[in-house]
Amino acid sequence: MSTELATPPASPSLVWSDALHLGMPVIDQTHEEFVELLAAAEMADDEQLLECIEALQTHTVAHFGMEDRWMESTQFGPQHCHSGQHQLVLRTLQELLRCGREDGDLNLVRSILPDLGRWFSQHAQTMDAMLTWHLGQIGFNPDTGEFTLPPAQEAAQASSCGGAAA
Repeated sequence: MSTELATPPASPSLVWSDALHLGMPVIDQTHEEFVELLAAAEMADDEQLLECIEALQTHTVAHFGMEDRWMESTQFGPQHCHSGQHQLVLRTLQELLRCGREDGDLNLVRSILPDLGRWFSQHAQTMDAMLTWHLGQIGFNPDTGEFTLPPAQEAAQASSCGGAAA
């Protein structure tokens, strides 16, 4: 068990910016909340660190669940690759909480948080940008879950990262 104090960084690894703005209000709001919760975890003192990660995990379960439901209902082609990234991040958050609680290794926990910031920036600007574009193309209404145009037939056939279903 590590007893060495973990020092928060001088600033968070990721702050909300126009580069993360995708133009779909519900996604942008959810993403901004993720960025704020990640920053709060990074900047937290040792006593608050795990509580902040729990808040980030709770948000992220709902956030990813929303996107995963949308991908499923609209037959988003790269759904499996996108959802696979979601599952990896959820497992990472779970493991960070375990390491912090069971091993008391807050330095290890802190060392991983900036990686989540880098991952999120890339994910939002690629995977989520593609999802937002797709939802716009079919006239998806996030409030009702309905869309005005049917999803393209070809989109349903892609089942993995860059490949077609066998």
